[in-house]
Amino acid sequence: MMADEKMIHVKADVILKNAGILDETGTFYTAKTLVIHKGDIIAIEDAGEMKDVNESGAEVVDCSQLVVTPGLVNLHTHSPMTLFRGLAEDVSIDDWFNREIWPYEKNLQASHVYAGALAAIYEMINCGVTAFADHYMFPEAIMQAVLESPIRCDLAPTLFGLSDTIETEMEACRSLIKEHQHTNSRLALRVGPHAPYTCPPPVLKTMVDMAKELNTGIHLHVSETEAQVKESLKVYGKTPFQMVAEAGGFDVPVIIAHGLWITPEDRLLLSKATTIAVSPKTYLKLAMGQGRLWDDAMSLPLASGTDGAASSNTLDPLEQVRLFGLLGKHFHQDATHFGCQTLWKILMRGHEALPFQSGKIAVGAAADLTFWQLKQPGVAPVHHPLAAILYSSGPQQVAHVMVEGKWAKKDGRVNMNHQQVKNMLTEASNHLMTLGKGSIPFTF
Repeated sequence: MMADEKMIHVKADVILKNAGILDETGTFYTAKTLVIHKGDIIAIEDAGEMKDVNESGAEVVDCSQLVVTPGLVNLHTHSPMTLFRGLAEDVSIDDWFNREIWPYEKNLQASHVYAGALAAIYEMINCGVTAFADHYMFPEAIMQAVLESPIRCDLAPTLFGLSDTIETEMEACRSLIKEHQHTNSRLALRVGPHAPYTCPPPVLKTMVDMAKELNTGIHLHVSETEAQVKESLKVYGKTPFQMVAEAGGFDVPVIIAHGLWITPEDRLLLSKATTIAVSPKTYLKLAMGQGRLWDDAMSLPLASGTDGAASSNTLDPLEQVRLFGLLGKHFHQDATHFGCQTLWKILMRGHEALPFQSGKIAVGAAADLTFWQLKQPGVAPVHHPLAAILYSSGPQQVAHVMVEGKWAKKDGRVNMNHQQVKNMLTEASNHLMTLGKGSIPFTF
């Protein structure tokens, strides 16, 4: 499918020859050649038919042993929480928040956040992730980590509406978005209210209005637990989803983190610009209940997130979508539910929530790609490439990762300083543990 005659004379940067392609729909094609120029896919043809492409100076890669897919998206995480991995295990969800994580977060410093975000980025790239949506404090530190690495990020500075300094924090968020939005092709920003239960209605509306003013979206936690929904109904007479709707939250592009306890009535509030990022490993870990996401799940705009490493331990969206599908089969007692095509659709939908023009293997799409080596023990033989990725693969099968046509991982090695990332994370975590716990002004 050469786009037009002009393409023949474009000097290619990278040529991927003889690739097996698994596209965003889950359709598999054999022996294709992809031509990449200035970060985009400019041509796709059957192997051997690219005779007129200018290969002079291009990097030519033999992909005959690989399956190439769009990159993976982690649509909800708290990247710096690699600092707390394994810190709060086998505790109730209330203790997890109120006695362990939030008290330590009270003493966070920008240097801690930078080190934690770098470690998370390294891990995600290793897992095949090309873009992630982050929701955390010290956004400048996260932004620095992103821009020093090869990944894309949609960043939402976390805003706690009950904070004594919330007016100052909102103004800082506004200034950050105004200053940095559209300044780098790998960075996008949006407003990050923490949740309806930590952002009272007038404050939540102000945050949504700010997103409208800045022509951006929001990213927040909604209806994570059954207790949250009951408390919201008791205090306000409305579910958390209804609270977001009343604030105008569904009038802008919105990433809903979790939404585990969405009600049938809540479903009617969702707009076409709504995406729900699910992280079932966290729900299992913290015993959050079955919830309602698996009830007619395919009518919901689901995508894969990981939450932070403090709850999910790993930052692999493939692992999360695999768990989501297996739980769905189990809950419905029907092995035909949540098939491979359905899970792949969930995994790919994260791209639709982000502004990076990624998520397709097509002419004009961003060259954000993951390269899978499936002909390995533990995965081979490969009867169906999609099933092999979804059910048998992990980071060890990710041979290469490409973002904007540049290598983020090549030949199994992430294009970052591994030793430096590890040392910085260890030092930051040790320092944070030395500082200890602080007092928190609100509870989960």
